[in-house]
Amino acid sequence: MFLLLKYTLLYTVVLMMVALGGMFSERSGIINIALEGIMVIGGLMGVIATQLMPAGWSAFAIVAVSVLAAAIAGMVYAGLLAFASINLNADQTIGGTALNLLATALAMVIAKGVNHSASAKLDYSNRAFIYDFGPLTVNVFLFIGLVALILSYIVLYKTRLGLRLRACGEHPQAADSDSLGINVYKMRYIGVLISGVLGGIGGMAYIIPSVSSWNFEVGVSGAGFLALAVMIFGQWKPFRIFLAAVFFALFKSLANIASSIPFLAELGWTQNMYNMIPFIASMIILAFTSKKSRAPKAEGIPYDKGQR
Repeated sequence: MFLLLKYTLLYTVVLMMVALGGMFSERSGIINIALEGIMVIGGLMGVIATQLMPAGWSAFAIVAVSVLAAAIAGMVYAGLLAFASINLNADQTIGGTALNLLATALAMVIAKGVNHSASAKLDYSNRAFIYDFGPLTVNVFLFIGLVALILSYIVLYKTRLGLRLRACGEHPQAADSDSLGINVYKMRYIGVLISGVLGGIGGMAYIIPSVSSWNFEVGVSGAGFLALAVMIFGQWKPFRIFLAAVFFALFKSLANIASSIPFLAELGWTQNMYNMIPFIASMIILAFTSKKSRAPKAEGIPYDKGQR
């Protein structure tokens, strides 16, 4: 039971944070297919920062510096999508897909350079990120995720910034009218960069707490695409995204605990089959619910100020 709770909490935080990042981007009007790539780059920089921490540093300092490194790396990488989509009016789906392909290749090159070998596997210590509460083991990203969830709701619905972001994703021409005077380009940059910060931290949260080494040849194993499904199933709303993340995290946890549950172990399924379950579930759920999904009206549509 505690093992199921441990992995469910771990995956819930990852999927929720990355989906919240996608929410901010798409609420501003930019489709962010690049969440997978942002996770890879953020996770890579977080791991490297953890490796480089001096032995005498406190656990708090290690966590703070490495999480900051992941956030900055994710933000910079998301900035490439923002520049292509906003300044160059490039197709947002194609741009995001290209960044996903680039991220894994770039991570492999950097990881091999760090290792000075042909291996893209990086070893690190994750002791600073993990805490034991009796029989339950949790990681620091659980608390970061809860703060991110609350702040996301406040920013999106209780601040002027959130109102402007939502306006730019629904009707940018009206937002940029003489009466409102909202800078649509600036708001969309902010939305995409926020998604980079949350996606980068989410990538680190996926990699570091569960294992003490990671092979970047596998990227983040499709977690970014699953987070997109969580965002859509959550209707681009923070607390619905949280509930959707819990739902998908339960499925994803099965691969880690199946061997310890008698009736699941008797099925004789391989771990790869359990790894497929959340993606199959996402396709089935989205197939039945996509007609009722209400995405921001202007998402994916390049904004042209001259068409007001």
